[in-house]
Amino acid sequence: MTSVSPPSPGALADRSPTLSGEQIVAHLVPPRQFESATLDSYRPDRDHPSQGAALAAIRNFAAGWTARKGGFFSRSKAPETKPGIYLDGGFGVGKTHLLAALWHTAPGRKYFGTFIEYTALVGALGYAQTVKLLKGATLVCIDEFELDDPGDTRLMSRLLSDLVASGSRLAATSNTPPNALGEGRFAAQDFLREIDALAARFEIVRIDGLDYRRRDIEGHAVALLPEEFDAAIASAEGVVTLDEFDAVLAQLSKVHPSRYVRLVEGIDTVGIRDVHPFVNQTDALRFVAFVDRLYDAQVRVLATGTPFDQVFPAEMLSGGYRKKYLRATSRLIALTTAAAL
Repeated sequence: MTSVSPPSPGALADRSPTLSGEQIVAHLVPPRQFESATLDSYRPDRDHPSQGAALAAIRNFAAGWTARKGGFFSRSKAPETKPGIYLDGGFGVGKTHLLAALWHTAPGRKYFGTFIEYTALVGALGYAQTVKLLKGATLVCIDEFELDDPGDTRLMSRLLSDLVASGSRLAATSNTPPNALGEGRFAAQDFLREIDALAARFEIVRIDGLDYRRRDIEGHAVALLPEEFDAAIASAEGVVTLDEFDAVLAQLSKVHPSRYVRLVEGIDTVGIRDVHPFVNQTDALRFVAFVDRLYDAQVRVLATGTPFDQVFPAEMLSGGYRKKYLRATSRLIALTTAAAL
């Protein structure tokens, strides 16, 4: 009997993903690992009461839909809430789970995407067409609401204002409270008014707690020896890619971050050789966006070289993007640990 050799790994560097406006819209649903997220399946940590309080706030926000079904003469009225709810907290405390669970409770037409997906949608369709598409939706969820560019601040503030005017409700998550968006990243007083107006549309709910991804693991990203890496790549099931770290960074520089979701689509395991610390913040931020898409798709990561929890230098971790880098580190620890197991 002739044995069949597994297919040779492909390369991220050979992929040329495209993403139309229609394809972006098709992706505006919760990530795969949150397809079945519910409010009942969220388990608040009793050591951190803010998690239970956040769950209660989300339930109260969701109750608005059922209360409105009572009709004009019904005694059941929607609770007095702002049109948006904003979950602020550290990474790994369940913010995205709660956001996805809220999305699942909403009736009618609804959307779930990252901040970068909505700005990319505007880029693909134009502002007017994007508003026409989204307006009137029951709920618009924005995950990873982190503003790095004053132009995006103005764009998203205007977009959300128009959506609220159409009757849509909003829900967002971020590692930064709304009145601190942009803090430490750009010093532009002209945009403070835009940020303040944006914050006023949300009920701000703080969630504290430990990163759930690091509770049951050692807390370090797994870096393999070359021979271990080769064996792991050879035995990996499904679609596998194999690249040098610098080749990955070069590829990410050629692809808009909104297309990273297509870059990793259909891949089960990503192999990356010769990982090293970042020397360029632009490369680091692109890689953070890439890690977010790997995590959403639950792609296993195999790597050699510097462990991924040591690739962001101290000067980067002390800057305005600290929380982004720490979130990426947390996710890389989870993905490399899963791959090693």
